[in-house]
Amino acid sequence: MADSQPDTDTGAPVKGPMSYLSGSLTSGGFCAVAVVITLKLIAYYSAHPPHYSQRLAQSIATALKTLIIGSGCVATFSFGLVSAGLMLLFLKSIFQNESKSAA
Repeated sequence: MADSQPDTDTGAPVKGPMSYLSGSLTSGGFCAVAVVITLKLIAYYSAHPPHYSQRLAQSIATALKTLIIGSGCVATFSFGLVSAGLMLLFLKSIFQNESKSAA
């Protein structure tokens, strides 16, 4: 692999800019999927609110709905944050490589 030359100090492979870019794009794709799923869940639960005659059943249904929508929002945020971080790391490694080759 051309992207992972071993580090002389630790022997661990050093990741190159293309691995950061591919990771960022992959995470961004997962973020887009999570956004779509979360918006569809919100639309579904808005159109079909739970109606139960017993108070305990209503409480459990509302808690489950909140948990499902919250999990979708957490997934969206997590994938978006990872994508943004890897994109910044990609840009940093590109500019570091340009400054090293200019010197």
